[in-house]
Amino acid sequence: MHSFLKAIGFSKLKNRLEVEQLIQSVINEASQKHLLSLDNHSTLAELSLEFAPEIGITVRGEYDENKVFHLEHYFPYYRGQNISAREQIFVSKRVDTDAYTGMCDDYRLGVSLIFYLQNIIDYLHIRQDIKVPMAYPVSLVGLACEGKILLPVEKCVRNESSSKTDLRHRNQLIAEAKKGNQEAIDSLTIDDIDMYTMVSKRIKKEDVYSIVDTSFVPYGTESDNYTVLGTIMDVREVINQKSKEELFILSLECNELCFEVCINKENLFGEPSIGRRFRGTIWMQGNVDFNNGLTSM
Repeated sequence: MHSFLKAIGFSKLKNRLEVEQLIQSVINEASQKHLLSLDNHSTLAELSLEFAPEIGITVRGEYDENKVFHLEHYFPYYRGQNISAREQIFVSKRVDTDAYTGMCDDYRLGVSLIFYLQNIIDYLHIRQDIKVPMAYPVSLVGLACEGKILLPVEKCVRNESSSKTDLRHRNQLIAEAKKGNQEAIDSLTIDDIDMYTMVSKRIKKEDVYSIVDTSFVPYGTESDNYTVLGTIMDVREVINQKSKEELFILSLECNELCFEVCINKENLFGEPSIGRRFRGTIWMQGNVDFNNGLTSM
């Protein structure tokens, strides 16, 4: 059973038989089909069925020459409505299954962002046509099995504006440092030392979440799992029409990166509202618009 099925409203599945029945219903009643003909007389297929707006399950597999579908794997999804980034995307196939991950360098986070690619058929269609590095718009979303709501950090408007300016300056330094600029590297090193000193002093008397406003940290051994602490910019409630379970869609801002998180209402501790913060571990997914790429400089 996929561990993130409960994030989209299937927390009451009891055994493998119920999961297999659910997957078979996706195959039989798929509302979206994406196909790609292969050289060996078979067809690669993505079959999707929604249970709430933009929320559902996708199964991947192949149709053989007799039009019989062979399941490879499945995954729950939520398709975000907003563009989170426009960066050069590197796509690689996983070694254990017929799935792909995308990676981009986003200086706002300070780490290489790795996500599960939702639309591999689109990528395989245009893969042979990519001759030069391209920057593509990507909609990032996260599925969370559990999470907590935290109160916001009190700050004045002047300090908030100054923090955003400092963050943009740091992003510029990171970009220069990756190009080998020694002055930028030295400046970042000094900033890190000063930050460590400041945190070491404050942590003696304050809670860590009153010092850290937002954070984005890789989690565990899975490359596309992250522990996030983000400010809630919007909240929506939807219902899984099959299971009747209630879900929250949270729009988050984390280090100026905006993305959405889908979580089961029963697994969220606290009452979400705009301005409060969400903390939880997410499985990051991304839908890349490969039809609107720009030449990367």
